[in-house]
Amino acid sequence: MSAPVPALYRCAIAHVRTAPLRYALRHRTYMWLIDADRPPQLPRALRPLARFEARDHFSGEHPSIRAGLDAFLAGHGVRPDGGEVVMLTHARVFGHVFNPLTVYWCHGPDGAVRCVVAEVHNTYGERHCYLLRPDASGTAVAGKEFYVSPFFPVDGRYRMRLPAPGDRLDLTVHLEREGGRPFTATVRGARHEVRTGTLLRLALRHPWSTLAVSAAIRLHGIRLYLRGLPVQPRPDHQHRENSA
Repeated sequence: MSAPVPALYRCAIAHVRTAPLRYALRHRTYMWLIDADRPPQLPRALRPLARFEARDHFSGEHPSIRAGLDAFLAGHGVRPDGGEVVMLTHARVFGHVFNPLTVYWCHGPDGAVRCVVAEVHNTYGERHCYLLRPDASGTAVAGKEFYVSPFFPVDGRYRMRLPAPGDRLDLTVHLEREGGRPFTATVRGARHEVRTGTLLRLALRHPWSTLAVSAAIRLHGIRLYLRGLPVQPRPDHQHRENSA
């Protein structure tokens, strides 16, 4: 059962690389859990700290986030039939957003989760969505189809454990390639009610939160490159970010 929305999660994001060399990073930030049909509208003075815009998701060409999701699902033969969609995401902060992973839990009219959509953005301004059918534990497997890290080619598969958030947030994504799991990402955190004081405290502790995430990924990429990891060729993906 998902937590009531909207909600804030103060969380830690960890990346652990085990091959071809060992490397780990940990970054603290915060994320939003919202209703995709009704993103929160904050008081005018707080809106620079959190905006949710359709251009930041899917093709960026739909009038709302939900319309973009429904178009994606329809393209894969899925009919949500108007059920609730709860999404975990970063908001725009002072006009900037970067969402390495946005997760949508899509419910049917009976309240049961019909599918999960994992929307992935890379630092090259591209995005890709995976349609998942999790089992009872919230785990699903999908072939890797999108270039994310410059040090891994587009092969292998993802094993994602994406249970709906409650009081705790606990997501895990493993990259599985021949011979093992060379990369694991986790997102773990605790739920907080959306209150002005809570949002201000989080914004002060993690200023320019999404810009910091993007900068951290690039910084660690430079470190890996300097340690001798070869860069893999990047294919041209279909959907590019609308960052205007």
